[in-house]
Amino acid sequence: MESRVKIMGHPVHPMLVMFPVALFVTAVIFDVIDILGGPRFLGEVAYWNIVVGLIGGVFAAAAGAVDLRAIPRHTRAKRIGVAHALTNSAVIVLFAAVWAVRMAADHRTAGGALIAIEIVAIVGAGLGAWFGGELVDRLGVGVDPNANLDAPSSLRGGPASRLAK
Repeated sequence: MESRVKIMGHPVHPMLVMFPVALFVTAVIFDVIDILGGPRFLGEVAYWNIVVGLIGGVFAAAAGAVDLRAIPRHTRAKRIGVAHALTNSAVIVLFAAVWAVRMAADHRTAGGALIAIEIVAIVGAGLGAWFGGELVDRLGVGVDPNANLDAPSSLRGGPASRLAK
C-alpha cells in the first residue's frame, strides 16, 4: 500500500520524523554534557531542541495518522502501525512533560530526574523507529502498492519477499 500523504511522489511521514528524533537525541546529549559540567548554555539549547522537536513531532504524527488509517484492519501491518503510533506518542508525551517542568522552572536546564525521563523517551523512540522500519522495510507500507501486509517479523529471519502470499 502506498502512503496517502506525499510530496512529489514521496511519503511525507518519514521525511518529518527525522527532525524530532534528531532534536530529541541532541537535547539529551546537550543535557548530559550540561549536567557533567559543560557550558551552561547547552541546557538552554537542549530546552529549545525539545520545543522544536515537539512541534515537529506533532506534524510527523499527523502525517503518520493519515497513513495509519489507510492500512487495512486485521493485518500485521495495522498492529505494527498501532504499536509504532502508541510508542512514538508516548515519546512525545514524555518530552512534553519534561518541557512543561522546565518551562515552569527558573532555569531551562534539566536535572538528573528529567534527564532520566529523556533517556527513557529516547529508548522509546528507538523502539518506535524499529516498528517504523518494520512497517516500511519488512511490510512495504508506504512504498509498495503490492505490499505483503502480513509478512512475519524481521526477527524471525528470511526475506519478506520469499514469504509473500
